[in-house]
Amino acid sequence: MPEGDTVWLAAERMRTALAGATLRRGEFRLPQLATVDLTGATVTEVVPRGKHLLVRLADGRTLRTHFRMDGSWHIYRSGTRWQGGPAHDVRMVLATDEWECVGYRLHDVELVPTAEEGRLVGHLGPDILGPDWDLEEALRRLRSHPADQVGVAILDQRNVAGIGNLYKVESLFLLGVNPWARVADLDARLQPLIERAQRLMRANLHHPEQNTTGDRRRGRDHWVFGRQGKPCFRCGTAILLGEQGPPLQDRVTWWCPRCQAARSPIDPQARTGEPGRPQPVTVYR
Repeated sequence: MPEGDTVWLAAERMRTALAGATLRRGEFRLPQLATVDLTGATVTEVVPRGKHLLVRLADGRTLRTHFRMDGSWHIYRSGTRWQGGPAHDVRMVLATDEWECVGYRLHDVELVPTAEEGRLVGHLGPDILGPDWDLEEALRRLRSHPADQVGVAILDQRNVAGIGNLYKVESLFLLGVNPWARVADLDARLQPLIERAQRLMRANLHHPEQNTTGDRRRGRDHWVFGRQGKPCFRCGTAILLGEQGPPLQDRVTWWCPRCQAARSPIDPQARTGEPGRPQPVTVYR
């Protein structure tokens, strides 16, 4: 699943290509929207909302897309050969006289009245990269579920919109927080944790590389993400990989068992499927 900074960068590039322009081609390659043609519509703006991308049109409609695991928008100069994958992976084409925005493997593609955007993204918490970011509201939402594991809670887009797995594990490591700690266990460390995730994401806004260490050498761009079995850069302990979250929604989690040792009697190798019911989980060493 892409991080919020990936969606932000995609929106920024599409805004440059489309905002203020009239579409000479607005094509859907999806059964549910196959008869819809956006040709002639004028794009007013392209904005990210958490991990959702919203293309707003002057006629009062909004196009919402989501990347999920494998979706992407590619932008080409008009007439340039597309290189984002086979033709059957193309879900949308938005083209102006100068640019062609091609959506590959897009998910959750919907076209709704702009006034009804709320039914698509209204459930989201404050957008950590948005102009209306509200830290206090994000903390209130997180603290309203004190028994939730923090590694699950900060990925819940209803609490904070935009944080993905990479920035989750990297921020938890930098703050020395065990992913299985309860939100209530963090006390004063909850706000610095969210602020650290935001700083890491903002540092990577204007380029596709997602470096969290500041070290540009190969293999040293992340503290724990993707480093299962490798030595921790701080203490040398082997980084662990496990699964965390309720069934069918679990995500892999990397952490250092020494730098992020549990500070309360919790099992760092357990996950919560239901409140108060820890379940065993495989930890890959």
